[in-house]
Amino acid sequence: MPEPYRALEVRWHGRGGQGAVTASIILAEAASYEGLYSQAFPEFGPERRGAPVRAYTRISRAPIRSRSPILNPDVVVVLDSSLPPSQFIQGLASDGFVVLNSKFSARDVSAKLGVPRVVVVDATSIALKTIKAPIVNIAMLGALARVVRLISLESLAKATLKTLFNIKFEGSLDSLTKTGFLGEAALGNIEALIEAYRLAEVLEG
Repeated sequence: MPEPYRALEVRWHGRGGQGAVTASIILAEAASYEGLYSQAFPEFGPERRGAPVRAYTRISRAPIRSRSPILNPDVVVVLDSSLPPSQFIQGLASDGFVVLNSKFSARDVSAKLGVPRVVVVDATSIALKTIKAPIVNIAMLGALARVVRLISLESLAKATLKTLFNIKFEGSLDSLTKTGFLGEAALGNIEALIEAYRLAEVLEG
């Protein structure tokens, strides 16, 4: 992870319809709840379903001046494991993490990619269980939270509700999951976030 004075840079890789761009926005929104500066933007504009999509999030304790694409990310988040590794590991910082949606173990993924620091979660299965659709972006945010410790799971949950459902919630994460006012879709997304955080396997090299 970067030094305190340098921005944390996250690059998102997925396919149109999986929510990579939305996830980048939710992460930036969550950072604002932690009193941090942030920005999020896609590389290729609106998503085309099934086509490769790339998005970026920067988080910093100081104002962010750059709007350039992230070439040397601290973290890459890969929503679709069928994407060629050459598309997502290029430029990864030497101490960076790959956060991958996969059924394989972290050690297997590390060996295959040649990357020592990985986070692996079966986000597709989690999404099918919690939101009844293979939209994995919120689950991947939960896995990402295991290694991006600047952002709490609670802030991610609140940012998810605000961004996806225009719901503002001020209570704790525990009270959020127990409240009765969330609809099925909103609650399913929060469950996906928490479940992925709990099940993600982290290999720190």
